[in-house]
This record gives sequence, C-alpha cells and structure tokens, in this order.
Amino acid sequence: MGVFSFIKGVGEKIFGHDEAPANAAPPAASAQDIANALLKRVLDLGLGIDGLSVTYNTDTDTATVAGTAKTQADREKVILAIGNNSNVAKTVVDNITVDSGEPESQIYVVKSGDTLSHISKEFYGDANQYNKIFEANKPLLSSPDKIYPGQSLRIPA
Repeated sequence: MGVFSFIKGVGEKIFGHDEAPANAAPPAASAQDIANALLKRVLDLGLGIDGLSVTYNTDTDTATVAGTAKTQADREKVILAIGNNSNVAKTVVDNITVDSGEPESQIYVVKSGDTLSHISKEFYGDANQYNKIFEANKPLLSSPDKIYPGQSLRIPA
C-alpha cells in the first residue's frame, strides 16, 4: 500500500480527446466517468483483483484503487495500468492488499532513448535480460519495442 506518482499527460488516452478539432476544448469528464474508464482499463487487462474499486478526484488528479490481488505482480500492474494514462492520474493511492507475500518490484520511468535492452543492462548487467522486463509488464506492454518516455515499468528482482 502506498502512494505512487506518475507524469500527467503521458500514456494511453482513455477518452479519445486527440480526435477533437484543435480549436475545440475536450469535453470535461466527471470524476465518475474517469473512475469508470480506469476500472474498465484494469478489467480489460484481466488482472486478478477481487473486490476491485477505483475512485477519482478531479481536483487533485488522484486515483484511489482498492481490492485484493492474488499476487504482488497483479497489484503492481493495476497501479501501472491506472497511472500510465495521459488524461488522468498523476497520483495513484494504492489500497490493494496481496494474498501472497512476494517482494515488490522496482518501478522505472522510461527516459528518451531507452530500450528494454538498455534498461535490462542497467538493472541486471545484461542487455539480453530485456524479456524479463517485458514479461513482467504484460499485458501492459504489447511488444518489447513499444515503450515511451515517461511510462512507468515494473523491474522485477
């Protein structure tokens, strides 16, 4: 449990505001609309969280997530799935409990020019361990080549 910070404006666009004409302001989404979209994002990923709930505060750009995860990896993936959204949370308050006791992964924020191989070399001393990072971030990543600056990734021990 804890509070995680993310970079606002970076990540998946869950409301499709980019399709609006350049001179038109995007429609304002309510806190409930945002919470529902975040919840749908997590459910669509098929992560194992019992009693999952998501709330959102538009004044503070804070999402709060609660429930019970089967694994530490599922907990971390939910936090990243919520935090890596361009239109929403810069802070995720984590109230998820975990059934099994596992060590937490490190969280790494991708920098411009990073590749999974580069990150792997930095953390493991071996660029060929990039697939370990890719697998640790599935289903959030669809390809090892699709990472972007500002994105937060799990780096398992």
